[in-house]
Amino acid sequence: MDFGYARVSTADQNPDHQIDALLRAGVAEQNIHTDYASGAKASRPEFDILLKRMREGDTLKATRLDRISRSLLHLVMLGADLKERGIGLHVIEQGIDSGTAEGRAMFGMLGVMAELQRELILANTMDGLAAARARGRVGGRRPKLTEPQIVIAQELYDKREKTVQQIADLFGVPRTTVYGHLDRSTGNARKQKRDSQS
Repeated sequence: MDFGYARVSTADQNPDHQIDALLRAGVAEQNIHTDYASGAKASRPEFDILLKRMREGDTLKATRLDRISRSLLHLVMLGADLKERGIGLHVIEQGIDSGTAEGRAMFGMLGVMAELQRELILANTMDGLAAARARGRVGGRRPKLTEPQIVIAQELYDKREKTVQQIADLFGVPRTTVYGHLDRSTGNARKQKRDSQS
């Protein structure tokens, strides 16, 4: 099935030229989605709906690449996603059609570029983590309780001197943080022992 996408930057602009071209390209009117948003905007609700509607074997049609992509990176990622899902792409005015050998070659290049982009992001992340470790910083979120606080919290819990909420209040953290650090097996073992004796 063919699906069409039209986009204009503002509500004042008219998408009729794009819609007419999509109709001439064989897209049924009910399968044309139109957004009134800048290409740079992340939120394009009709485009999101369109992507959810399309299935393997369908074709996405647009008048120009700049109607469907926000940037070169977005185009690369979108092309790779469509290829992976088995969805074709036909850009009417620019003559790009994944149903042709040239179009399939372009799709292949978009996939290669997407993979390169992923590898660059991974390499940059690993470089950043290595640099942080070299400076003595370890990745991840800092624990909200220090080691001495965890020891004190465990003692208070084991001796049943304070409730978990009171321990949390003492250190100014949520109860879930205290629960995350407690070894409750000691307290549970004592409770089970008391229960068996009674």
